[in-house]
Amino acid sequence: MDHSMDSGSNATCEHAMTWNWNTVGTCFLSETWYIENDGAFAASCIGVFLLVICLEFFRRLGKEYDSLILRQFQQHIAAQARASKLDGSCCSDASEPSPQVVTFRATPLQQLIRSIIHAAAFGIAYILMLIAMAFNGYIIISIIVGAGVGKFLTDWMTAKVVVGGEDQPRSKVASDLEEASVCCG
Repeated sequence: MDHSMDSGSNATCEHAMTWNWNTVGTCFLSETWYIENDGAFAASCIGVFLLVICLEFFRRLGKEYDSLILRQFQQHIAAQARASKLDGSCCSDASEPSPQVVTFRATPLQQLIRSIIHAAAFGIAYILMLIAMAFNGYIIISIIVGAGVGKFLTDWMTAKVVVGGEDQPRSKVASDLEEASVCCG
């Protein structure tokens, strides 16, 4: 099995296990991702930057899909409640029924879609972690800037704010806001 470079040169990869600012001559992930010139290094930084934006997109997509299937379930339950109210309340003297708690569980198809979205985000995050382990300052800066731009482009915060009704018990505000990101997804 031949592990030589496709470039035809006898160049070898520089694998620094400490912080570095190497450009030409470095490798990322494998010897096939060999940086032969400044243009290839710039393309690598741009590619990593875009990969982080993709990661932020998949994270947002997962949240949006979860919200979508929950809204669909809430609409379904509300329609059932209206239908049962119309069917059984014609001659009843009963007062308004007390609130009920209904547990939502995703269907197998919904769970499969959720799992695929999560696996894609997790895979991208893991690849980015391996790339960052090259300890290259330019690549790490590309990852950080990409995370900021990705968050800006894909994850505008929206929250429902109830105005009035101060007498009502307060719900957890933190549950409506995003938790801090943990390592690798």
